[in-house]
Amino acid sequence: MPDTTAKKARPVWYNLNLLNLPIPGLVSIFHRISGVLLFVGLVWLLFLLDMSLSSESDFDRFKSYVSLPIVKLALMVILWSYLHHFCAGIRYLFLDIHKGLDLATARATSYAVFAVSLVLTVLIGAKLW
Repeated sequence: MPDTTAKKARPVWYNLNLLNLPIPGLVSIFHRISGVLLFVGLVWLLFLLDMSLSSESDFDRFKSYVSLPIVKLALMVILWSYLHHFCAGIRYLFLDIHKGLDLATARATSYAVFAVSLVLTVLIGAKLW
């Protein structure tokens, strides 16, 4: 009969799936991701600004470049990251002054951050598209 007291060493499995995080945790991760996107996208946005202000021919080249669908999509991603970072930043300012720390309010404000940032992205993006 095998010895039941000896345990077999098994590997430890950590579930790192983002979908298992609570909604405030997702807001925190997306806040960081949006901050990185804004930081990296700033170089490209400054390049676009320089292209639009250099000369009349560069402005025409800028208009044709920005009219490409992939560029419009990239600009929409940067727009979303700005709006999400802004809305989450306001949420974190309230958390810093100890407003909305209870679980129900934290969840509600997290859902509000996602909803407001997505709705504003769709509204502003539709206007700009």
